[in-house]
Amino acid sequence: MRHSRRQALGLGLGGLVAAALPFPASAALEDAIAVFAGGAAVGAGGITIDAPEIAENGNAVPVSVSAPGAVAIMLLGAGNPEPVIARVAFGPGAGGQSFATRVRLARTQDVVALARLADGSVIEARAAVKVTIGGCGG
Repeated sequence: MRHSRRQALGLGLGGLVAAALPFPASAALEDAIAVFAGGAAVGAGGITIDAPEIAENGNAVPVSVSAPGAVAIMLLGAGNPEPVIARVAFGPGAGGQSFATRVRLARTQDVVALARLADGSVIEARAAVKVTIGGCGG
């Protein structure tokens, strides 16, 4: 089957557009959330995630998470090949239930924080981070 030049350009352009579209949450991300939640419904509120809207360098993106009353927090990168970034557990002697770190993000994506509270409930917060290359967009 022969394609005209116009058809070939259309197919190529369509492929580029499809490659630029954001991917839906991966199965690995959903699996990690399900394991952390342990069957509990994931709610919202009571957890704060602080991440920049635009990160000029995806290799060191500052992120902090705070969830008063949490016994454990998990941080995930929705677009990373391996979504689990960090797991933090708080014992009875913990002064507060928060932490800060720098994470590596493979591309523009949501950073997801889950917190398991002492009563067994799980809450979630998300922050969208646009990763640019040299501050030029991306």
